[in-house]
Amino acid sequence: MGPESIILNKTSELYSVVKGKNKMVMDAINLVQHKGIPVSAVNIMQHEYIERIAGVSPGDYVKNPNEVYMKCQRNLGACVLDQYLAENPLTMSSTGYKQKKRTATTGLKEFNLDGIYIDSPEMVIEHLEKVAFSHYRAMIENFNEESRIEKILKREYEIQKHIGNSILKTGYSYFKFPVMSYSSYGYENYFMAYALYPEVIEKYFSLQADYCVLNNSAAIKATERGNLTKLIRLDHDMADSRGTLVSIKSLDKLWFPHFNGCIETAVKNGFKFIWHCDGNLMEMVPRLLDVGLKGFQGFQYEDGMDYLKICGMR
Repeated sequence: MGPESIILNKTSELYSVVKGKNKMVMDAINLVQHKGIPVSAVNIMQHEYIERIAGVSPGDYVKNPNEVYMKCQRNLGACVLDQYLAENPLTMSSTGYKQKKRTATTGLKEFNLDGIYIDSPEMVIEHLEKVAFSHYRAMIENFNEESRIEKILKREYEIQKHIGNSILKTGYSYFKFPVMSYSSYGYENYFMAYALYPEVIEKYFSLQADYCVLNNSAAIKATERGNLTKLIRLDHDMADSRGTLVSIKSLDKLWFPHFNGCIETAVKNGFKFIWHCDGNLMEMVPRLLDVGLKGFQGFQYEDGMDYLKICGMR
């Protein structure tokens, strides 16, 4: 038996056990009537609160973040977890974020990517055409489906084994879709490029989507072979407190067709995608429902997310 078969069998067996012990979670995912409400893992940043809930001594979180994080989740009654964030609070102190260095989205004014100095929307376009396009074409040409399946199963197995049988690990991050590249180029120059050169931006979304379709085909097969759950959270910040970061009409033209193409096969195969909400996404909600998403996670009511209105949408 090769290493791939071992990973497959171990993952499938582990998830069979965990699903059996979390019948309420599985009933909720499968829309079967049940008693009780599954509790999702809660990602607290304040070390003091994590330690208090976990029932450990002050300072223990920094010494052993993974163990204390899981004690906190179990004491909170969590029975389902998608994104494992045990070490995220290490970036925080009692006075806030411990920023080590500035990046393109946290105030860095001068930076270069692959030898290209990003100081204008034109330089964003130059980097896309000279570097980013080639990068995705190479990823597409060299894509190895079996290797990707093995990587997904290995990662999901390791997390599920670590968090234990009382909490079910659901899907996060291994399904892909086109994203805005503001984190690479900075908000100002990227969004100017988006507005001035939409045909180039759309081409980049298209190339991303070509790769994502290959990846998501592997993710579907990994889910089936490894007995993973078909509940998947998708995550990409596309709004602020005022609304979408770009006009919804431009998303309809440049982004949504490629996004839809990336997930439609999974939707047809019974996958339940939910979308992580940051900011005011009210204009996107009906469109996300139209392409097959089944729900949403995280709402900023103060930014205009109308929960009752969303619940009335079908």
